[in-house]
Order: sequence, then C-alpha cells, then structure tokens
Amino acid sequence: NLRGMNQGDPVCFYHSGEDKQVVGLARVARAAYPDPTATEGEWVCVDLEVLKPVRIPVPLGVIKADPALKEMRLVKQSRLSVTPLTAGEFARLLELAGTKV
Repeated sequence: NLRGMNQGDPVCFYHSGEDKQVVGLARVARAAYPDPTATEGEWVCVDLEVLKPVRIPVPLGVIKADPALKEMRLVKQSRLSVTPLTAGEFARLLELAGTKV
C-alpha cells in the first residue's frame, strides 16, 4: 500500500496502538522510496507532511459501527498499518472528526 501513495495524497493518521483512532491529517511529501533502515528485503517508506490534528479523534469502534465505512479496509483487515481510502471514506472520516482539510 505504501507503493501506491503519491506525492500530495491526503492521509488520515491512525494510531494503531492502544488508542486505535484517527488522530490527524497529513499529506504525502515524498512518494515511496527504498527504506534506508531496511537490512533485508524490498522495504519502502514515504515521507509525510503533518497538516493538523483532527478536532475529534475517531476511534476504531466508531469506524466499525458506521454503515458508510463498513467496506473500509481498516475494518476488514485491521492488522494492516497502511490502507487506502475511497474519496467517500475520507470525507466521512473528516465529517466524524469534525475537521476540514
């Protein structure tokens, strides 16, 4: 999924630890490139530009309960740390977060 990110793409920043919630917005500043810290394999990374925190964090439970987000990859494959969003999913997350880009 990192390889599919392009410079300028908007990003919802999601805490995947204990909190499990969308907490901020960012933008891809540099598209995928080889991860300089990788010692084996073909790992890649992207650079993000932090934009701002969301006004209201959106917990995973709220995401899972929202019918508009039922097809979101985070709901179906919650172990993934990076997943794409449709335009509709992104808009709905912003609405739930009480935040504009």
